Amino acid sequence: MKKQKSPCIGLCDFSSSKGWCFGCGRTREESQKWKNMQPYASMVLRKELKKRLSQMNTEQT
Repeated sequence: MKKQKSPCIGLCDFSSSKGWCFGCGRTREESQKWKNMQPYASMVLRKELKKRLSQMNTEQT
């Protein structure tokens, strides 16, 4: 399996209430570990990120 491209969009702001980045939804730790993650782990995290970003959008409205 190929390595997953980073979900980073260049908007690194970890000031959400849960410490998630407003741009991609990752925590600082997940961002730092991304390059060394196994493909399956990064795929699972991507699914989680979609949920997090959706949750952050709902909390802001």
